[in-house]
Amino acid sequence: MKNEQGDDELNEKTVNASLEKLSTAELDLLYKAPVLVSVLAASTYNTINQDQKADALKLAHLKTFTARPELISFYKVVEKNFRNEFEHLEKQFYPFAKPNREALRHEIQKVNIIISKLDKKVAEILHASLTAYANHVRKSGMGILDDFVFPLPIKGLTY
Repeated sequence: MKNEQGDDELNEKTVNASLEKLSTAELDLLYKAPVLVSVLAASTYNTINQDQKADALKLAHLKTFTARPELISFYKVVEKNFRNEFEHLEKQFYPFAKPNREALRHEIQKVNIIISKLDKKVAEILHASLTAYANHVRKSGMGILDDFVFPLPIKGLTY
């Protein structure tokens, strides 16, 4: 569908169509992106701070109400699995010493590669949304998100 300027209109349908181009594994990892961010943020001092975990669960729920309309269905899927994914990743990467935190960061870097495969406009809004989520998590006092990877450039998207 085209808008008045002749550009493709960005809506929930076009976002979903772009997501459907991904493999099941890529889509699964993309849906885990906010969880990966939250686990990284809450995993200071080699463990998960339970107050920070509770904050992460609350933030995931709020995202479905604050996301751009085009991304609501994306964040509904994220929210539906957030708690289970958080607990799974918490076990997978425990203890949160440097090697496991690096492995967690590596998973987040894979998300950037997946985002770059999406249609450009969809990639832009999803990248911006996940970056905003990361910034929100960082500002909420949920731990250290030094060297967070969503702000890294994605070829064809940010450079």
